[in-house]
Amino acid sequence: MKRTSRISATSRRVALCAVVVLAATSASVAAADEAADEAAGPFGVTAVVGATAESARVGALFAADKAGSLSGNHFCTASVVHSPQRDLIVSAAHCVDGDDDPSGLVFVPGYRDGQAPYGVWKVGKRYLPDGWAHGQSEDSDVAFAVVEELDGKRVEDVTGSNRFAAGVATGATAVTVTGYPNSREVPISCTNRPAAHSATQQRIDCPEFTGGTSGSPWVNGDHEVVGVLGGHEQGGATADTSYSVVLGTEAAELYKDATGG
Repeated sequence: MKRTSRISATSRRVALCAVVVLAATSASVAAADEAADEAAGPFGVTAVVGATAESARVGALFAADKAGSLSGNHFCTASVVHSPQRDLIVSAAHCVDGDDDPSGLVFVPGYRDGQAPYGVWKVGKRYLPDGWAHGQSEDSDVAFAVVEELDGKRVEDVTGSNRFAAGVATGATAVTVTGYPNSREVPISCTNRPAAHSATQQRIDCPEFTGGTSGSPWVNGDHEVVGVLGGHEQGGATADTSYSVVLGTEAAELYKDATGG
């Protein structure tokens, strides 16, 4: 009986230690997340983005026949994501599905005031998820596109890139959304923590994200794209709340198709 009692007491001490360690680890993770969020603040404030290495990865989309006259003609946003071929952008599916652009599309990273500081890149092959291609499901409103070489260079070598990350929990950390409203000739950005809208949609509260910001990347502190403005109501019916598809299995498979992997 004493031996049994001793084993039970030892087990209780081990279990207690495990609980303490787990609690300390969870507290450390929570503190790290909170510190990262504080560093990213202030939350929910939208401002014009300066010309930086990070903002160069985000650009505006134009119909190809507007390539010689960029001012006032952009209609959606896209961003460069890492790929083995170093030539890939991500946007909303409703921005690049091809139905409304018989002349083709061009991507202008770092677009600002009618200028293309990193060049005008022709958009080539596009990759749309089945859910969008066969019914335009709002839960599939994300797409990739290859951009062709320009002067012998690939876009990622010129602008850098963020990583595409499917499977990240909604609201795990704050994200920064950067995009091009149709009414402006410069990009804007806002940082906040996303929240679940449904099992397949996430939302973020950021003012002034009007038409033209569809396709804007939601980038976390690890330079990962964890959302793309679009989805519910093609990104949202109001300027203050925007949406994104939850990037899950379908998005991961689409990225795999687009990268040949």
